Amino acid sequence: MFTGIVQGMGVIESVYDHDSLRTFEIEFPKGFADGLAVGASVSIDGVCLTVTEILSPTRASFDVMLQSLNITTLGDYALTQRVNIERAAKDGAEIGGHPLSGHVDFCAQISDVKIFDGNKVLRFSVPPEFSKYIFPKGYIAVNGTSLTVSDASRDENWFEVWLIPETRRVTTFEEKVAGDKVNVEIERQTQVMVDTIRDAVREMLPDYLSAQK
Repeated sequence: MFTGIVQGMGVIESVYDHDSLRTFEIEFPKGFADGLAVGASVSIDGVCLTVTEILSPTRASFDVMLQSLNITTLGDYALTQRVNIERAAKDGAEIGGHPLSGHVDFCAQISDVKIFDGNKVLRFSVPPEFSKYIFPKGYIAVNGTSLTVSDASRDENWFEVWLIPETRRVTTFEEKVAGDKVNVEIERQTQVMVDTIRDAVREMLPDYLSAQK
């Protein structure tokens, strides 16, 4: 599990394909990989990846299977790409954001970027089937960062987030422009609640209609 509080930025130093896998070698900031071991989980732009080899005190490799490459932005990454990184949360750790699984639901495209007095506002287009789970003031994870939805439209399939200067400083969002794609993980409790209510309404509706006849 992750918290959505990005701990820094890593740099992709090597990318190569083998045996239907793609291996990334990522360089981390000093201290980030202290105690990191093979088999540990790290969030790379919101995607939970497993360490396959420790290459140095500041570098590790990760194997990514074809399915993950197809449904996330990792399939488009190349050398020198900077990524948001977070170590897996430990038992009892403070959750400053919200619980994340590191399982991406969909890729969203940035449709608009605005800057107001140091704040950066990003608008993302959303696949219609996921719009029902996104509400203003609700949580959402974008490239592994826990953010609050400032506004959303289920009719037009978009949502917006505001980024404060600190978020812009510690994440890769400062580099993002309109047209870029990002990984999105919706908030699980919201998804369960929406689906449960919709299923209940579907079950009740036939009985209600019959009673009106």
